[in-house]
Amino acid sequence: MTDDITSLASYRHTTERITKRWSAFQDRRAQRLCQQGRYGNASEKVAEDIVQDLFTDVLDWTVGDLNNQVEYADLLLSRLSVKHLLIEIKRPGALAWNRRAVDSALAQARGYADRQKVRCIAVSDGSMLYATDIANGGCSPRVFASLESSAAPLELWWLSVQGIWRRRLDTTGTALAGEPPPRTGAGPEDRFSLPGGRLHPKYKLPCTCFAYAGDADDPATWKLPYRCADGSVDVARLPKAIQAILSNYRGATVRAIPEDAIPDVLSRLARAAANLGRLPEQCGNPAPIYEQLVAAMAQFGRVADTSALSEPSNAMIAVQHGSNEQGD
Repeated sequence: MTDDITSLASYRHTTERITKRWSAFQDRRAQRLCQQGRYGNASEKVAEDIVQDLFTDVLDWTVGDLNNQVEYADLLLSRLSVKHLLIEIKRPGALAWNRRAVDSALAQARGYADRQKVRCIAVSDGSMLYATDIANGGCSPRVFASLESSAAPLELWWLSVQGIWRRRLDTTGTALAGEPPPRTGAGPEDRFSLPGGRLHPKYKLPCTCFAYAGDADDPATWKLPYRCADGSVDVARLPKAIQAILSNYRGATVRAIPEDAIPDVLSRLARAAANLGRLPEQCGNPAPIYEQLVAAMAQFGRVADTSALSEPSNAMIAVQHGSNEQGD
């Protein structure tokens, strides 16, 4: 599935604006980060100012569209009182290259968004911005952009006034990607925590690690864990999650997931399988469950969803191995 947006006047006008104003944004961003170079760190307020500059100077939102600390959300973008985008902001450098921290921030934003009925969320630390749509018990990537890039990221159009309300079908290039810097040892950022968020009482995982989460504030609605706490795909749980839908796992199938959400749930699991190279087109001797998965995706007309582009790359996060019961 592709999105034919290049012919839209709003796309042309907004991308021209992004290109024209990107250099000035970079200069202002560097000025805001001066204290980080001066004192070794910068507060969350610095990242918040950078994000506000992005949406009002580069994109086409007005200062009047920005709302701070609405029901604990750092930043909420609205037009005519309709809430369009909720953003969780962390101090500069707190999220870039740290999938665990990104998932923590996403889970926090998801909780606020579910309570406010906002369907699009984003996280940013002034260095990167990742936005995703909430749909059918999970998230569909919308935009991943480096705010440090010298080239203007035109995909930011999807977060503009004219782009935010459109559903993005082609999510190519929206995956969290890139090479992390060398890690020299465990630090505070390595400890997985969810300020304002929740962990499943049994699995000790946030809602973002489950293939379906009906309500971010209610772990009872989180079904089919398939990712580890650091955001990597759990190679032991992934096939069990697929089996629970397509056949059975330990004699039981999942009945708590709405039927109309099943295609999206399988799509998340298919992208995870593609990321691991488990699909028939990727390996010579695939497990039967992955052949069944591809067949099911074909029935839904969503074979393209088996692309690994919407899952984190192996270069960014290591695959974790483990053997735990699937349950739920």
